Amino acid sequence: MPDASLSLAARLALLAWDTERMKLTGVSQLAHLVRAGALTELAQRSMLADDGGIARPVSDDRTGDPALDDLLELIEESRPRTWKSWVTSHSKYTLDAVQTQLAGTGHLRKEHRRGLFSRTQYRLERPDVVKALRADARDVLTGPAPADQVSDRDAALVALAAAAELRTLATGSERRRYKERIEALTVRSGTAAPALKKVIDEVRTAVVVVAATTAATAGSG
Repeated sequence: MPDASLSLAARLALLAWDTERMKLTGVSQLAHLVRAGALTELAQRSMLADDGGIARPVSDDRTGDPALDDLLELIEESRPRTWKSWVTSHSKYTLDAVQTQLAGTGHLRKEHRRGLFSRTQYRLERPDVVKALRADARDVLTGPAPADQVSDRDAALVALAAAAELRTLATGSERRRYKERIEALTVRSGTAAPALKKVIDEVRTAVVVVAATTAATAGSG
């Protein structure tokens, strides 16, 4: 996939951009999706391990990626939490770090909006990168390569984006059509180590719950 140097969390943050409307989608659950990507990558890199359902750091090493390393430090300094809990706990911190990083690499541009409540917004600067990322993610979703021949990082990208119902990747009907493929990619995401499959399942389940809760809240409003 393009910009392979970017973390899984950063690629999920970019994939959420609609390049036709130049608008960020899935804003209400984006922080949870990006945090899920960061947790998954740290587990895939063997920086975090499962300890009876608890996410535990297993190394003093760092990745060199500021957002991932900040998350590792937060987990080290916090009380023990489950994987599902870490998907939502202080997840905005990871999203902020990832977006700051993407602004630094020129993928996004930071804008400060002044008013009664000043706020920071981002504008997409590299739609070409996002289009290429989406095209490659769609290829992973629809085939033709068997799931076991897809890299674990690419498989995790599609599995998590589908769990979050990210419409920039696939419509609802497409997610239903490729349900078995998504399940196979989820399995592929955790094949690097025996315990990793459980971690991926826990993180993905948390994303599914957040997506369902967000949809239910929007429907009742």
